[in-house]
Amino acid sequence: MNLPIRNAAPSEIDVLARVWYDAWHEAHAAHVPQELVAARTIDDFRTRLPDLLPHLRTVGTIGSPLGLCIIRGDEMHQLFLAPEARGTGIASALLADAERRIAQSGVGDAWLDVLIENPRAIRFYQREGWQLGEQADMPLDTAEGTGKFVLCVQIMTKRLVPNA
Repeated sequence: MNLPIRNAAPSEIDVLARVWYDAWHEAHAAHVPQELVAARTIDDFRTRLPDLLPHLRTVGTIGSPLGLCIIRGDEMHQLFLAPEARGTGIASALLADAERRIAQSGVGDAWLDVLIENPRAIRFYQREGWQLGEQADMPLDTAEGTGKFVLCVQIMTKRLVPNA
């Protein structure tokens, strides 16, 4: 699938929230505390998206995004796809775009965190050149703020060419 990567439109927040919600629950719900699963409502994702929109890129026609990728400083913060986008190369394209955006900000070493219990995601990032780092306790963001939930995650890093 060869679709252009683009900035998300504010009118797409509801659809993006649904993509993020569905993919997050599929990948994480069985491996995190049930209190966190209960907190990860569609409204939780919808509430957080407006502040993240300037750092979010997507693919698909306007109104029908197939995934989302959010960066935060030197961090590749979120990458989630709709089921129909999996196996199409969209994840690799969104990740490469995130790496370019991070490098353009002058960052040489990027990082991300991934749920330890998600070996499929870890393998994907390794195929894309990311290296395993330490495991660390990470405070999570919710619509209510950061730090109510903390998970032990796998940190992964990648050396980028700054200003590339």
